[in-house]
Amino acid sequence: MRTSRKRWILILLALLALCALALWWLLRGSLAQLDGQQALAGLSAPATIQRDADGTVTIDAGSEADAMRALGYVHAQERFFEMDLMRRSAAGELAALVGPLALDNDKQHRLHRLRARVEHDLPAIVGDKRTQLDAYVEGVNAGLAALRVRPWAYLLLRQSPQPWRAEDSPLVGMAMYFDLQGGKNASELALWRLRPHLPPALFALLTHAGSRWDAPLEGGSRGDAMLPTPQQVNLRTLPAGPPSAAASEPRGAPGSNNFAVSGALTADGRAIVANDMHLTLRAPNIWFRARLRWPDPAAPGGKVDVQGVTLPGLPMVVVGSNGHIAWGFTNSYIDTMDWKLETPCQHGFPAGCSKLVGHHERIDVAGADTVWLAVDETPWGPIVHREADGRVLTLRWAAQLPGAVNLGLSRFAQADSLDAALAIAQDAAIPTQNLMLADRDGQIAWRLFGPIPQRAPSCTLTASVEDPQIEDCPPWLLSTRDNPLLRSPQRDRMWTANTRVLDGPALRHVGDGGYVLGARAAQIRADLQRKQRFDERDLLGIQLDDRAVLLTQWSALLRERARAAGTPALRDLEVAAHRWEGRAEPESVSYRIVRAWRLEVHKRIADGLTAPARAALGNDFVMPDLPQLEGVVWPLVTQRPPHLLPRRFASWDTLFEDAAVAVRDALRPIGPLPLRTWGERNTAAICHPLAKAVPVLGKRWLCMPSQPLAGDDDMPRVVGPNFGASERMVVAPGHEADGYFHMPGGQSDHPLSPFWGAGHEAWVNGTPTPFLPGKTRYTLRLEPAR
Repeated sequence: MRTSRKRWILILLALLALCALALWWLLRGSLAQLDGQQALAGLSAPATIQRDADGTVTIDAGSEADAMRALGYVHAQERFFEMDLMRRSAAGELAALVGPLALDNDKQHRLHRLRARVEHDLPAIVGDKRTQLDAYVEGVNAGLAALRVRPWAYLLLRQSPQPWRAEDSPLVGMAMYFDLQGGKNASELALWRLRPHLPPALFALLTHAGSRWDAPLEGGSRGDAMLPTPQQVNLRTLPAGPPSAAASEPRGAPGSNNFAVSGALTADGRAIVANDMHLTLRAPNIWFRARLRWPDPAAPGGKVDVQGVTLPGLPMVVVGSNGHIAWGFTNSYIDTMDWKLETPCQHGFPAGCSKLVGHHERIDVAGADTVWLAVDETPWGPIVHREADGRVLTLRWAAQLPGAVNLGLSRFAQADSLDAALAIAQDAAIPTQNLMLADRDGQIAWRLFGPIPQRAPSCTLTASVEDPQIEDCPPWLLSTRDNPLLRSPQRDRMWTANTRVLDGPALRHVGDGGYVLGARAAQIRADLQRKQRFDERDLLGIQLDDRAVLLTQWSALLRERARAAGTPALRDLEVAAHRWEGRAEPESVSYRIVRAWRLEVHKRIADGLTAPARAALGNDFVMPDLPQLEGVVWPLVTQRPPHLLPRRFASWDTLFEDAAVAVRDALRPIGPLPLRTWGERNTAAICHPLAKAVPVLGKRWLCMPSQPLAGDDDMPRVVGPNFGASERMVVAPGHEADGYFHMPGGQSDHPLSPFWGAGHEAWVNGTPTPFLPGKTRYTLRLEPAR
């Protein structure tokens, strides 16, 4: 019996070993080929793909089309699953891959019918880049086919990857519209619904459009709000609904920093650009580092040499430098969406009604039945909400319109000067960004890059909040031409950080799509104004600035109120946060506590200012985003007027104590308050999209290390557990060897790849690492297929 049991145990162990070996063999089968030689159909001449230790790719090819073919090949081998997710997300087709969990997301995205729109507009989107796009598409499909086993994510999902098509690349660009602009316009709708229930002076206070932290390039600060008098607003006498259940923790707003100094501020006349794009972080990173080189008789020196980051799915370098110009982007937050309240033409065709066009969208769902989605559209846009009185709310969004996206940005690879790049920008279309440019002659420029709604004079940008009917506002179109522009020598320092950049008529033209609080931009501006001479290391230092300038005044307020009121929770917080380091560093207890208390105070004041609307709307109330609320809250907490104190509190110190109780009670179960560091809260959770689908081992194999991170939202070093700088770049065109680059999450999506997580540690620590690729470790030679 004992011998038999041992035999069975040995057999079982052998079977387990065989299973593990088979799994290992399958996983290795989807690794990209790094060395050797490979035939690639369609190449006009041999090409090489070199990789350094971090997996940064250098492609040398005989033409632009060959370079794009090789780039497509590499993208597919290293990142096909992520490319697939992006095209499917934009088109509302994720459920067909991952099942019912993605159905709600698909319904929301399919409402905009972006695949149908891209297919219809494809000739205009591609323009004269069809040869390059076709080469890229063929390269993608060749790279996918060359894998011995389909990418490992499809094995886990028990799916097969579908071939790449020409329309899929513009859909990847469309996916960034959802990432950067959302496509819901929920905050504007929430403001419209609550406005009738607030006194005008209270609504004006709630929506004050700036603060003393404003740092625009053009115009001045709006300043903090002037508080209304008791005769205008008295919260103590207005109706009050129950407190909001909304979380006090802010969500990461997609955005970025970019800033530049001209040659007038450097020792040798070079202009320098810094860029860090803030997005949801994942492993691998959204970007893919590449350097592309090909001969071009029209280019200076007869060749193109462009490097930076690519977005797998697109045949271009998105951000980077070509030796003559360097460029970076931040999300612009201009107004790209408008609601309209319409009466649809139905039975009886009422006068002034809007004609409907109906579509039936098929949504396939892996492991479940097909779902059909009815989408009705008016000339303004798709119906998003149906009102109780039969009217409908339709949404017009830039992403839905011709001209929303094209391949024009790819021309930056050949631009030889600032003026040449600005000329290209006249016709290039991506989700509208703040473009920061520099050239090798020491010039810099800022420009809104991408399409801007061309609203008629009869359309006011606040009309969709005040009165969304806008009867005399015709459907607007888009234009990328003659966008606002500022340049040297008038400006030798420039900066953007998702805040308001403009003022006056230019601001009225582009609108406010939810500009973030100006604290981050103000800190960058102050950093740039401290010196008269800069180099690349100085600009990297600004990117890594984690000083808590905004919270310093809140630390003083907490200390003052704790000592004045002497209430238990305030005293507990003040004792724990007595040593104010003034930085969002992982070891700081004071930063975590002061930050949390400020957010709880904000929450209670937002509840109080919206209380009459909450009482009137009940369960239909939605709290709007209030990115400028600091400019309202600070005068309230420093002046403490009794008539603007939320009704549920007896005094302002009672409100402060209640906020302190919430912070203390949330932290105490973890352990003593003096040990609750910021790093404990701000710990990396950067994972592959399928990490949760792998029981037990998913976090270990498919996530970056759980490290404490320095930085936060309202400072240049933006970082959260899974949100922050998706890259950091500092580069002077013509001096790329002196530049710096960081990227979290690594190049490859394969956990067995040597490039899984490569470079991530330098991003965490802010260690200066080169912008240019390092020494070649691997070389793959591509030959034209015979």
